Formats: sequence, structure tokens, C-alpha cells
Amino acid sequence: MIRIHVICEGQTEESFVKELLVEPFFAHGILLLPALIGKPGHKGGNFKFERLLPEIKNRLLDDTSCYCTTFFDFYGLPESFPGKRDVVANETILQKSSKVSDALVVRLTEKLGADAMRRFIPFIQMYEFEGLLFSDPEKMALGMDKPDLIEHFKHISNSFDTPEHINDSPQTAPSKRITSVIPGYEKPLMGILAALEVGLSDMRENCYLFDQWLSKIELIAGENI
Repeated sequence: MIRIHVICEGQTEESFVKELLVEPFFAHGILLLPALIGKPGHKGGNFKFERLLPEIKNRLLDDTSCYCTTFFDFYGLPESFPGKRDVVANETILQKSSKVSDALVVRLTEKLGADAMRRFIPFIQMYEFEGLLFSDPEKMALGMDKPDLIEHFKHISNSFDTPEHINDSPQTAPSKRITSVIPGYEKPLMGILAALEVGLSDMRENCYLFDQWLSKIELIAGENI
């Protein structure tokens, strides 16, 4: 069984891995092990490089047979995070994600060495976890028990090339668009219920970067899931 540690941004991302990814990957010989940064009971967030480094170091150097990946939002990264200051507003989401991922790999390689880094798979979610939910606006609304918002969510989705393009300003990030119409939006509960309703297949079909991340994980087992 191939073991892959997934360092998650917060409790919602951790639950997403457990609820939507663990079972299909396990069936193909890959055990995904989601975890938050910090001590047990920590709620996640605060993705400073200095806090991320020991989490990855401990996993890759203490166990030379495991892999490690990340699952966190571009939107929430501090300006001090590797590559974040190099990003230009009008760049494509692929360019933005690549700049941060590449810079992160360079910094980690300096600290951990090239050999260990062969077992590291960087992933930067564009722009937020909630963007994935817009892969199917109708199922998203039904999963949140808000059928009256189907047309509203469809309008948002249709305004962008893909769900991963729903932008990252403080007013228009995916989560902000949801809280503007659902003031009591509870991300860990409603977000995961909506994700389960939308399903992994639709997310992969509509979200290129997300699909590429999972494809890289699949390649470790040498097959398609």
C-alpha cells in the first residue's frame, strides 16, 4: 500500500480528503493520510512556510517510503509564502499556481534535499476549496439545502471559464459569494455536504488544476482511478 500524507489547509479540506478521496484511492492501493499543520486539535490555517517545513520534513525524512502532498488555497497564502509576491494579477491560474508551487519546491529542496523531494507533490487550490463546488451549481445548492439559490450559483459559474477561475479578491472569492447569500454558511458542514452532492467526477471534469493534482497521485500507483 502506497502511503501519501496530505497536509491540509483546514478542517474542511481534511474532511474533503476523508470523505471524497480516501475510498477511491484506497481501492487502487493508495492510502491518503490527511492532516492539519500543528499539534492535534489545531484547526489549521496560517500556512507560513516556517510552519509547513517541519510537517513535510518529519514525514519525508522519517519515512523514506512515503509520499507527501499539500492541499491549501492560493487565496489564503500570506505574501511571505514562496512565490506569492512573484504572482501578477493578470496571469493565468496555471501561471499563478506554478509560480507558487515551483518556488515552494525550490525552498523545500534547499532544506530537505533533492532525494526526499522526489516524493513530494505540491498542490495549490485556485482560488479556494469552495471553487470546486461550482463544478455543478445545481447540486451545490441542493447539497446546502438551498434549492432557491440554484439560479444564483449558475449565474456565478457561467460568468467564469471554469470554477477555478472564480476570483480571489476579498469581496469576490468563492466563499465570499456564498456567504453573501447564506450568512450562516458553515464551511466544514455545508461545504462537505455540497461536495458530496457534486461528486468527484464533476469536479475533475471542470477543474483542470485539481484534476492534474489527482492525476499525479494516480501515476504513483501506475494506473488511472
